Amino acid sequence: MRTTQPLLRSGLTLAAAAALPLALAVPADAQTGISVSTTGSTVTVTTSACPTMNASGSFGQASLLASGQSSFAQGRQALLSGTSDLQSAAWANVSPGTYTVIVTCQNGTTAGTQSVIVSARPTISATATPTRRVSPSPSPSPSPTRGVMGGLGGATKEYGTLTLVGGGVLVVSGLGATIWYLRRRAKPHRL
Repeated sequence: MRTTQPLLRSGLTLAAAAALPLALAVPADAQTGISVSTTGSTVTVTTSACPTMNASGSFGQASLLASGQSSFAQGRQALLSGTSDLQSAAWANVSPGTYTVIVTCQNGTTAGTQSVIVSARPTISATATPTRRVSPSPSPSPSPTRGVMGGLGGATKEYGTLTLVGGGVLVVSGLGATIWYLRRRAKPHRL
């Protein structure tokens, strides 16, 4: 009795299941073109998705929505300023809570949407990190301007398509090697 077909089917199913998260991850990274951070009660958003400036000198607008607010117009709005390489906006004196930041470029396209939590506790200064303690700086260094990064697990790096494809190849080849090993192991040894 041969079991090639069920093993082949299960191998293809495993490969498809491994490739599914990779296919779903690409649009998610493409949609989050903004980075949101907090320092104390100040929320800052940065992006490079709005390189064109309008006649009034703004690259677009950002809106800070509190819970219960659902549209861009309901939030606290701020103009994006900066350069064609990097644009930013900030809100000061933000009360503790969970907020959503939406950035819209001057041409009307949405650069991204991201949630951020503003905590009631003050942020820890950069002098408490090990890298600051070893530096030979004689004067105390100022607090970081970017603060804690919001988002999924505080992740700040967006991986490109090549990295995701490389990871997918590694997963699929690992599954293939596992299936090959298990098939060889299941065959009876001939003398």
